[in-house]
Amino acid sequence: MRGRLNLFQAAMLRWRQIHPYNAVHVLAIDGVCDVERLRSTIGATLAARGLTGLTLDRRRRRYEYQGGPPEVELERVNTNGDANEAVRAAIELRLNRPFPSDGAIMPFRFFFLEDPPRFRLGLAYDHFAAGGDAIVALLADIVARYEDREPAGPVPVLYPPTFAPLVRREAGAFVRGVPWLAQVVKSCRRGVRPRYRDDADGHNSFIALRIDKAALARLLAQAGRWGVTFNDILLALLFDALATQLPTRPRASRRNEIAVASIVNLRGEAGFDTRTTFGQFLSSMRLSHPVPAGVTLESLARDVHRETVRVKVRKLYLQNLFTVAVNAMVWHFLNAKQRRRLYAKAYPVLAGLSTLNVDAIWRGTDGGPPPRDYLRAVPTGPVAPLVVAATTSGNVLQLGLSYRRSSAFAPDIDRIADALARGIQSIK
Repeated sequence: MRGRLNLFQAAMLRWRQIHPYNAVHVLAIDGVCDVERLRSTIGATLAARGLTGLTLDRRRRRYEYQGGPPEVELERVNTNGDANEAVRAAIELRLNRPFPSDGAIMPFRFFFLEDPPRFRLGLAYDHFAAGGDAIVALLADIVARYEDREPAGPVPVLYPPTFAPLVRREAGAFVRGVPWLAQVVKSCRRGVRPRYRDDADGHNSFIALRIDKAALARLLAQAGRWGVTFNDILLALLFDALATQLPTRPRASRRNEIAVASIVNLRGEAGFDTRTTFGQFLSSMRLSHPVPAGVTLESLARDVHRETVRVKVRKLYLQNLFTVAVNAMVWHFLNAKQRRRLYAKAYPVLAGLSTLNVDAIWRGTDGGPPPRDYLRAVPTGPVAPLVVAATTSGNVLQLGLSYRRSSAFAPDIDRIADALARGIQSIK
């Protein structure tokens, strides 16, 4: 087979042995859906980009797109008078519908629903096959063809190198970052562990929040005034929402810190862009904070920023690739029950954050203006009981919250979501 999966893709294959590891994107397209035109457009786009006939050899971490006629799964979703609820339910259903584990795989499942004067187009995909940025570019291509704007650009590379060239090029940063791993271990010992009522229940539930243009503008302006990034201020808001809504933590206990994982996209660092290369190039960084009572959002955001700057400048996020490789070796010796509990015990994280700027990616395509509504759902996997997918498109922020229904704080998810929304709306 022609392609080899990188470390993070291989980790996703391990995670989906426990339960599905799918992601979902939904965007709005103006007009009434021409179903047959949409179906043929999807097929033509997949064929033109070489994304047909995928075969996976999970054991050898190999894959190949062998070509052939596209198999297009396009399902109509009934709204029953409530388009937003229909989208939410459709996303949740597809987060939990497994793809074949090996062999011939069609990794893309499309669906649509009417929402006059527009329709919503959704794509659920096996997450090992692509990152969210690559899916945005794929959907922009589909929209351009559907609206008779022939997209420009080359057929994307489908078999990029693994992280090996990046590791060799950044060998110095890897060596200098080794002592940091000891700090991570100590931090993990201080972290509040996620609790599950049933470790074997990996079902992902889903809810969504929409933050309007004005509130998003205020959020961006505040981040600028505080000298922090958009990702930093979202992390601070997430820390605050978790701390204020979770049961009281025993402050004298050793485990009194909240940990959140932030997804890091290594595509640019690996030398690729979304228009010329398909696939995914992800890593992450783990941030931990005691979130003391009475701490302000500004203080939290500045604390987060200091840590993320340190991680970025010293490229400490590359060390996560090392921990992923170690996990692969440990995983082999664990039974199913131990695998389900591994991260909660050894790498406690209460939530994850994935940010994606659709506007920035869409501008580099011929897909027309960025869609006003673009919603994502990212799977939790065995790592965290909650993942927030923050997506900006058309100057609107959509927050998709995927959470394990077996999580101990699942009954409080509405309060956590409300706290997150209130935190954003409170910024003036």
